[in-house]
Amino acid sequence: MFNDSLSSAPAHLPRLAGRAYHCQCGCPVFFRNSTCLACGTALGYDPAQASLLPLMPGEQPDTWVAWQPEGGRAPGPDGAAQPDTAAVYLRCANLHTPAACNWLVPVSQDEPQLLLCQACRLNRTIPDLNDPAHPDNGELWGNIELAKRRLVSALLVLGLPVASRASEDTEHGLMFDFLRSPDFGPHIMTGHDTGLITLNLNEADDATREATRKAMHEPYRTLLGHFRHEVGHYYWDRLVAGTPWQQGFRALFGDESQDYLASLQANYEQGPRPDWALHYVSAYASVHPWEDWAECWAHYLHMRDTVDTALSFGLSAESAQLEFTPFTLDALYQPDHPGAQVFLDFLNQWTRLTTLLNEMSRAMGQPDFYPFVLPREVVAKLHFIHLVVTSVRDGAGHGQGPDADPQQSQF
Repeated sequence: MFNDSLSSAPAHLPRLAGRAYHCQCGCPVFFRNSTCLACGTALGYDPAQASLLPLMPGEQPDTWVAWQPEGGRAPGPDGAAQPDTAAVYLRCANLHTPAACNWLVPVSQDEPQLLLCQACRLNRTIPDLNDPAHPDNGELWGNIELAKRRLVSALLVLGLPVASRASEDTEHGLMFDFLRSPDFGPHIMTGHDTGLITLNLNEADDATREATRKAMHEPYRTLLGHFRHEVGHYYWDRLVAGTPWQQGFRALFGDESQDYLASLQANYEQGPRPDWALHYVSAYASVHPWEDWAECWAHYLHMRDTVDTALSFGLSAESAQLEFTPFTLDALYQPDHPGAQVFLDFLNQWTRLTTLLNEMSRAMGQPDFYPFVLPREVVAKLHFIHLVVTSVRDGAGHGQGPDADPQQSQF
């Protein structure tokens, strides 16, 4: 499940799946690639291994197996040879659509064969690809799907439940509608409703999204950011609501039972509270406890994926000469938790890394890579989210709160 290049990372830092991949020819390949541009080898992402695999044809038509040298066996993600019974795959049916999905679908002998990968099965509604009035629908959908695959790959590695509400878990699952606002009709709102995430297709147009960002006075607005925020609402319903975690949530984020629509209206009419920067990760987080959670959840995913990506490429700010005041244990939600120091080290690594990357962005005349400041209250919220996430990953299960076995909630 882990990439080789993470083996040199400091032990205190989180190890997820990494984003540094190589083709069988030795050339670097990337998360979105379906073919190696150097040698033409087919590539596919296996979410079970969290790795991009070089492929070769399988014994049956249209099937694939991980590439192996003649007479040898395919190397696994740790570099060791796999057993003789190597996994057999199909390419996702969306490979040759504008979604350009490079994910793999394992061939199962015991169940009906699925044609869509784990990420594409989450879709309930996709744009009309034959709409003559909007020939860019396919391009915009492709942008959306790339961001969604990045999201889903990280959720799976974190051990979070990811199942299609449309076809796999009709009660608790997740699904997506990608809708375009009518040219002369009501505006499609991006949002979440009991497992259904709706995303306005126009958000996939860079110029439109940037205009909206400026109009809303936001420092940051991306497709991936939208996905991470909205899926935060979904996981609040799944992991916090009605569980022992809810008491801790209210202590940190506030009482979510306050009128949500009234809170939104007050924000639109009066703007955010003047002192929001002292208590929240963004102005929008100050609107309502649900939005505060979703914004902090999105930042937690930003942090985990970005640090993991940096480490997988061997990038660390440990030795950089930076003006940096590290956070201390007393800023965390549970400073006495057995895994508190590990999380604190990760948090300070993130702060060092973003300080360095902000300076790199400025050197190129670009906006800051991470245009946010983390107040102490937000650090406690991030630690709380981390404990919720790791309680699921480590088997504590849904509904287990902060009083569960502390050994179950470490990095």
